[in-house]
Amino acid sequence: MAIWKQEPSLERINDWSANTMMETLGMRFTEIGDDWLRGTMPVDHRTHQPYGLLHGGASVVLAETLGSMGAMLTLDPAQELAVGLDINANHVRGVRSGTVTGTARVVHLGRTTQVWEIRIENEGGELVCISRITMAVIPARAVAPR
Repeated sequence: MAIWKQEPSLERINDWSANTMMETLGMRFTEIGDDWLRGTMPVDHRTHQPYGLLHGGASVVLAETLGSMGAMLTLDPAQELAVGLDINANHVRGVRSGTVTGTARVVHLGRTTQVWEIRIENEGGELVCISRITMAVIPARAVAPR
């Protein structure tokens, strides 16, 4: 059974990335399942650290982007929003080029918090980073629109 309260349209959620860090880093949402969301990010000059490897911070940005979007899609935006409360990441394999793919799966959908696990893999399907994000669910009026 799908957990989404909003229509999970890839075109619509990719459009939301215009003029943001996600657009700058080349992130794209690519697939949506009943309780998961997937996206990609290139490993290139935009996401490298000085040694020519994928920057751990870029992996965290991908993880937070996927977990945050997943959380947002489970809520009615007229009533409530999700904001990041805590994120952690373990970087387990270096990547020099290509594309990494992250998959966010819900672990807990609560009234005031959500927990999402994000697995980031290289093109060979090997684990690069595993992350967990906790989202706070807040009233929509608490955040002014941009």
